[in-house]
Amino acid sequence: MSVNKKDIEHIFERLREGMVPERGLETFAVGTEKVMGEINRVLDLVASGEGSAKFLRGDYGCGKTFYSQLTMLRALDKDFAVSKVVVSPNDTPFYKFDQVYARIVANMLTSMTKGGAFGDCIDRWIARIEDRLIDENYDEDDPSFDNYVRERFEHELSDIATESAGADFIAVLRHYFDLKQNGNIPEAQQLLAWLGGSKNISATVKRGAGIKGEISSNCAMTYLKGVLQIVKKAGHPGLVVVVDEMETIMRMRRDVRDKSLNGLRQILDATPEFKGLLWVFTGTTDFYDSRKGVASLAPLHDRIKFQQIGGFVNIKQPQVELRAFDKERLVSVAKQLRELFNSDNNQRVKEKVSEKFITLLADKVTEGFMGDVGVVPRHFLREFVNILETSDQHQDFDPAIHYEFNIDDESILSPQERSAIHSEADTETFGDDRGGASPDNKNNSTINTLEF
Repeated sequence: MSVNKKDIEHIFERLREGMVPERGLETFAVGTEKVMGEINRVLDLVASGEGSAKFLRGDYGCGKTFYSQLTMLRALDKDFAVSKVVVSPNDTPFYKFDQVYARIVANMLTSMTKGGAFGDCIDRWIARIEDRLIDENYDEDDPSFDNYVRERFEHELSDIATESAGADFIAVLRHYFDLKQNGNIPEAQQLLAWLGGSKNISATVKRGAGIKGEISSNCAMTYLKGVLQIVKKAGHPGLVVVVDEMETIMRMRRDVRDKSLNGLRQILDATPEFKGLLWVFTGTTDFYDSRKGVASLAPLHDRIKFQQIGGFVNIKQPQVELRAFDKERLVSVAKQLRELFNSDNNQRVKEKVSEKFITLLADKVTEGFMGDVGVVPRHFLREFVNILETSDQHQDFDPAIHYEFNIDDESILSPQERSAIHSEADTETFGDDRGGASPDNKNNSTINTLEF
């Protein structure tokens, strides 16, 4: 796979910071074929008009964030719109779906735009209407051309109304179109912000569109259906939404956990209605299996529980198991990065950072974490990038002689990493035994009015 110099710089910058790069992942991804094969299958299914959800399952160091980012890149390659939301107790609590919705819209990307993708989709939709009219031999210089565009736009609005996107959603789109056609960009941008979940829109602008209030948690799923329709009318096959760190829900109060898990159940129940939408959730094994997680809600647990038959796993089931890194995979990733490394001194770097040294480095970093390879990748890759760059910058530097792995500041480590170093039990324990689901917390509210 070819990659440009800018993307190479981005990859090494992110790895140097201990973070997952936002692009270029496939240049050093190793051992991802099986999981990404399933992701490709589901993306093709969704592109054909289905709605679906997949759940990435793995403990710390298994690459949940890496795979979720790789999924988004693969979706962008297939011309999907994508968005990522990270569950957070303060910024994005999952039980407040109006905030989740706002994050989805704000974080939306396409292959053509990295910011403001929702507004771009609306404008591309209108542009596609104009193009079709021109193809039908309408004269764009005709004074009545704008009226023809408006008539066709109204007709397509009725398609969105048929999908139950909500009367206010339709009213705002209609007024947005009129404001844009009349050159009133500031008010049009305010209405766009309202559609994106903003609660800071002037009353005057809302009155002009014939609406009151803001998008609430109860109606946010309805509005998401409208967003999905706009994405498809802009020419994309659909929308992929990644929701990362679902295990955060387990650290919340029981009533909040119950609301969050019930909301997840309702999303899953609604997937057939959201044609062209793929949800991808990431979570730890505890989140999926413990009674502070999915196992506490029987209808949800029964739908997505992870199953094995004699140790064999069906990759097509709702949960996709992510395996922890092993030393062989660490070494393979390092060799890929060494090939990717861009330097005027490539030969010297390859001689100093030899395959033998890479293997010894993997041993040393793993030893530093008491043999727990699962928590190693982030630190291994950061150390490796530092060694590559130091070898490039200093002719007399010999990593085999000068390098020694140590962690001077444990504050940079996660609880799991500190635990591995000190051979302690995992500090992130949640108290409940794993087991079957409880029939409590059932909720029969309709799928288009999620009561998070």
